[in-house]
Amino acid sequence: MNLLEVKDLKTYYTTQAGVVKAVDGVSFEVDKGEVLGLAGESGCGKTTAALAILKLLPPSAKIVNGEILLEGKNVVHMRDRELRRMRWKEISMVFQGAMNALNPVRRIEEQIAECVLIHEPVSKKKALERARELLGLVGIDPERGKEYPHEFSGGMKQRTMIAMALVCNPKLIIADEPTTALDVMVQAQIMELIKKLCDELDLSMMLITHNLPILAENCDKVAIMYAGKIVEYAGIMPIFESPMHPYTQGLLAALPSIKGGSSRLESIPGAPPNLLNPPSGCRFHPRCPYAFGDCREKEPELIKIEKGHYAACHKLKEK
Repeated sequence: MNLLEVKDLKTYYTTQAGVVKAVDGVSFEVDKGEVLGLAGESGCGKTTAALAILKLLPPSAKIVNGEILLEGKNVVHMRDRELRRMRWKEISMVFQGAMNALNPVRRIEEQIAECVLIHEPVSKKKALERARELLGLVGIDPERGKEYPHEFSGGMKQRTMIAMALVCNPKLIIADEPTTALDVMVQAQIMELIKKLCDELDLSMMLITHNLPILAENCDKVAIMYAGKIVEYAGIMPIFESPMHPYTQGLLAALPSIKGGSSRLESIPGAPPNLLNPPSGCRFHPRCPYAFGDCREKEPELIKIEKGHYAACHKLKEK
């Protein structure tokens, strides 16, 4: 049994302008001890999918279809009490934007201890001890837990958020853009820390990012999202060595080569569609250099390329 299995998930936002189909029929799996990467341009539905898994969606959003199975239990139908037990103890999340995620008027160790007190029947003294232990685990001097967020650097704040995610020994961590606003060296340190903790604590992880090199270094498999749908799904090597969907190919072509050279980077023309009124057929067809009649009229299904490698493209049926 998979640790997490998402089946045909549809999550829509109701706005004054209409219904935004932010996640529109997404399916993927996360096995025990596995790292799944979720990638794509901003606005493709990555964060909405993550929030739906924890049922932390804003009031304007609703899961309209699909299943979210955590070790066989459907999260979609869980009541509030069950959800409170599940969050942080079964699945935790490192939210995007650590700079703004911490309370500026409370000490660091108190904020971590609060998570312990909410979910575990322990004293405040034990909770603070756990907070200091976790700070040490993520490479911060436990004595600095008495400081306030403004006394921490961006990297230290992100490490604090990781410590909070580990507070109840979850089985799965969802990391949403964990390296946002950090410089390249600190990004590398944070990702090295997360991967090390996953290996040492036998955790599974869902890593959300638009930074493909980070996925290449840390993930076992990757789901590429575009306009609320998964367009390619495979192990890390097939995605980077033999991408099949034109969107995946375009993303990789936009990366600078480590071999150097003076060739210009390619770009994908246009912009992602407005999900209030997405294009008919394949949602990528207005930007696709290979689009033909079927692309504009029929929605493609994920086709099996080889074991564990799927892509949603009409061109593949012609081969």
